[in-house]
Amino acid sequence: MQRIVRGMHPSGSPLPPEPVLCETFSVSRTVVREAVKVLQEKGLVQVRQGAGTTVTPPSMWDMLDELVLAATIAEDDSLAILDDLVVTRRLLESDMAHVAARQADAETVERLRALVDRMDELVDDQVAYHEHDRAFHDTVMQASGNRIARGVVRSLESQVANTARYMGRTQRSLCVASNRGHRRIYERIAARDPAGAADAMFTHITEAWLVRRKGSGKPTRLQR
Repeated sequence: MQRIVRGMHPSGSPLPPEPVLCETFSVSRTVVREAVKVLQEKGLVQVRQGAGTTVTPPSMWDMLDELVLAATIAEDDSLAILDDLVVTRRLLESDMAHVAARQADAETVERLRALVDRMDELVDDQVAYHEHDRAFHDTVMQASGNRIARGVVRSLESQVANTARYMGRTQRSLCVASNRGHRRIYERIAARDPAGAADAMFTHITEAWLVRRKGSGKPTRLQR
């Protein structure tokens, strides 16, 4: 998978024959065949009877797969993949914040307030702060009732939450700035302002990523 993502086996090219793969990785033909099946399931190769195994273009890869996403992020110096991940998360969470502002009950609103207040107290404890940060976003997502969108966001987040490229810098001033964004989201939800809540979430996710982002490419994908 890493060799394909790195371009050592470009899209449209055949994978090396089984004997070569067996020798390269010091494994049996059975192992090679099982590995090729996994690559096929993840969309990285296409197997055709009589035509062998061909590497597919990146547009066919399963980017929601943990291994595919991790390998792609590791090889992407431009950070375009992480930019796309943030854009996807921003789109889904903004919509969920819009819905949450319409239908969140009093208990949910109080929980959001408590989380924001607690995060103000945790800006010097980055580990605890980020735990509450995730709880805040998950509370908004649950309030929306959109289980599919929540599942997509949680899956993406779980796959990159521990990567240095995604987490970036962590310091007190960034936590303080981040929680100002959380408070704006909470206030708009508490005020039953769907458009305001969506805009606050959109801005918060964008700004939080831009201050963490460290890469050679410009974040043009985030522009709207």
